[in-house]
Amino acid sequence: MNDFVSLNQGSGGKLTHELIEKVFVKRFGIAEPLTDSAILKDSGYTLAFTTDSYVVDPLFFPGGNIGKLAVCGTVNDLAVSGADPRYIAASFIIEEGFPMNDLIVIAGSMAKEALKAGVKIVAGDTKVVDKGKCDKLFITTSGTGILKPDMEHISTGKRIKPGDKLIINGPLGNHAIAVLGARNKLSFSTPVTSDCASLNHLIRRVLQSCKEIRFMRDLTRGGLATVLNELAGMIGSGITIDEASVPVDDPVKGLCEMLGFDPLYLANEGKVLIVAGAGEETRVLDILRSDPLGKYSEIIGEIVPDKKKLVVLNTSVGGKRILDMPSGMQLPRIC
Repeated sequence: MNDFVSLNQGSGGKLTHELIEKVFVKRFGIAEPLTDSAILKDSGYTLAFTTDSYVVDPLFFPGGNIGKLAVCGTVNDLAVSGADPRYIAASFIIEEGFPMNDLIVIAGSMAKEALKAGVKIVAGDTKVVDKGKCDKLFITTSGTGILKPDMEHISTGKRIKPGDKLIINGPLGNHAIAVLGARNKLSFSTPVTSDCASLNHLIRRVLQSCKEIRFMRDLTRGGLATVLNELAGMIGSGITIDEASVPVDDPVKGLCEMLGFDPLYLANEGKVLIVAGAGEETRVLDILRSDPLGKYSEIIGEIVPDKKKLVVLNTSVGGKRILDMPSGMQLPRIC
């Protein structure tokens, strides 16, 4: 490790995992596998607990703002663990001179999204720091949810088997490109809007109707490729993905080609990867496509036996390439 922390260590890729493993996990004694939510058991109850910080730049972007993002991210981390999200605490670090009207709008967005998701914001903290000591506004949230015993396996992936199918609920990269466009004042011939959304209601419908959901993870920092590599390492198997099946909107695809980005590595804030038992993928797909947040869902690949734990992409031109976990960052300050 380096003597000083770098921005690359906050990208969600290999350097982030190395930082977490060598600095935090080692000292805190956190049990592996590392998941989006900790599963806590006490006095006969099972809870999912998660925490996250939001430092997006700019604070407002097409499709949302830092406040909506904070609620959606917390809700989704709980939901993909199989839990029913219930309560959120929010902490604000505010730079002196921050416009009060912007703060009111952001708080209003949080309240609106919490109501929509069916969760309550029940606690918080506020700190105002000297000008220049914080980049406008940072938000940290913690969330809890109720987890039924038959859902405890979902975040670990321990029931995954070769032949299980991988499904995502729509196009990749919209959030990252929307934030990039807002940051750099780019204009698109077709508007690109962030996919920022709370997925708990959609996920609950899937879990209630499908009994063979093996794993779920939301595709945030590091995108689909990072999550697939994390999953392959967790389960000790390989993963095969078909590029032609992975949905990417044309404006996102065009900008990625122009700037050299890969949409498989871009951050999303309303996308979930679902691993379903072979034979149940069609049922999952039907449920997802019946909801606006899953209208463009696709089956993108499957779990395969492979002791090397490789993620292999079958390209649209007939070749194959290994999807590795990124070391550094493609885009800074996305979530």
